[in-house]
Amino acid sequence: MAEARDSYTSPLSTRYASKEMKYLFSPEMKFRTWRKLWIALAETEKELGLDITDEQIAEPRAHQNDINYEVAEAREKEVRHDVMSHVYAYGQQCPKAKGIIHLGATSCYVGDNTDLIIMTEALKVIRKELINAIDKLAKFADEYKSLPTLAFTHYQPAQPTTVGKRATLWLNDLTMDLGDLDYVLSTIKLLGCKGTTGTQASFLELFNGDHEKCRELDRRIAQKMGFSECYPVSGQTYSRKIDSRVLNVLAGIAQSAHKFSNDIRLLQHQKEVEEPFEKHQIGSSAMAYKRNPMRSERMASLANYVMSDAMNPAITAATQWFERTLDDSANKRISISEAFLATDAILDLYVNISDGLVVYPKVIESHLMAELPFMATENIMMDAVKAGGDRQELHERIRQLSMQASRTVKEEGKPNDLLDRIAQDPAFHTSKEALQKVMKPENYVGRAPEQTAEFLNGVIKPILEANQDVLGLTAEINV
Repeated sequence: MAEARDSYTSPLSTRYASKEMKYLFSPEMKFRTWRKLWIALAETEKELGLDITDEQIAEPRAHQNDINYEVAEAREKEVRHDVMSHVYAYGQQCPKAKGIIHLGATSCYVGDNTDLIIMTEALKVIRKELINAIDKLAKFADEYKSLPTLAFTHYQPAQPTTVGKRATLWLNDLTMDLGDLDYVLSTIKLLGCKGTTGTQASFLELFNGDHEKCRELDRRIAQKMGFSECYPVSGQTYSRKIDSRVLNVLAGIAQSAHKFSNDIRLLQHQKEVEEPFEKHQIGSSAMAYKRNPMRSERMASLANYVMSDAMNPAITAATQWFERTLDDSANKRISISEAFLATDAILDLYVNISDGLVVYPKVIESHLMAELPFMATENIMMDAVKAGGDRQELHERIRQLSMQASRTVKEEGKPNDLLDRIAQDPAFHTSKEALQKVMKPENYVGRAPEQTAEFLNGVIKPILEANQDVLGLTAEINV
């Protein structure tokens, strides 16, 4: 899409988000949905006995998608009301139906119901992308489930794990996000036709006091719009806590993505694992040799935005007065759409990165072997005890030798010589050759390979099998 040069355009639209997500939050999607809702309302009112003709239903149907935007925009400049401007414009195209369009409804009938419809569809897109990120990452975890690597606690070398096991930590976060998303998605209902303060008073008047027809109006409109039901109670609007719940799901995905991006950036610094880097990509304008992790950095940047953006609907929900105030409107137009566009971009990056991760086993082995002597000391000590040594004495000797070897590495910049020091100490009754046999990384990863396989088979496989229809997504990064 060509970027306008004389006015501000959101970078989320021009650089980051997918066409699919941008369409969902486009004016075209919004106003077409308004017209679908007006048709559903008129049809249902006719079905429930109001004096509406087939011809009056057919006319709006014929003009459902050819929206006369110029008329609506000109009218809004006069009346300062977007919904009534579009009612007027629709009426210009449908003179016979003019009197029954929006009959008994308030602005929130089209505004809020459309917001709920769009958020529902947008969550489905996010869900598809999330599952594809899980799929790509699961393949990576399976491929490297047995490759030993140095683990870190406090970003200090710790007991080894495997590259695949580390990936299951990222995967586990995503499965929690999927569970949260599915729950929230399952709870979204339509607002329905609730009237100016949520009492359905205008519809009760239209139906001559028939309460059952008011209930049936909601039920039928929900079904026509693809929902099982409407919220049982509301003010003029649906509860703004729904917006907050939705954005909390997106913020949760952002948290998981940020953690993943941090780990990839640290691993890339160590030259153990790298994100994809294209043939003609430039890493730095000044340092031509650099391979900066720009995709992971972008992911983190967007994730920061989404996490902070979640505060907007939370504050809005907390500060609504009674049955409604309009201080939600401007904020909602920005915060919800931008959160979805940014999360969409984050997951595109996640799919792209996890599908093209490059692993350098030799570097991983080098880093691990430099630290492994320290981690093998417990096994060495136990072997020495079995050979007749005193555990307390051996523990103290190991501690002293380890400190000496650590100083050699840190202060003199020399290789780790702990094994040489132990072999030369008569208390251990061993040789360098015997100690070298202990230095097998796979002996120090515990159940990491088994845990990875069990997690992939027990947790991830059922998710992927249940969602075969959305797999196969490839994500291309625009810039």
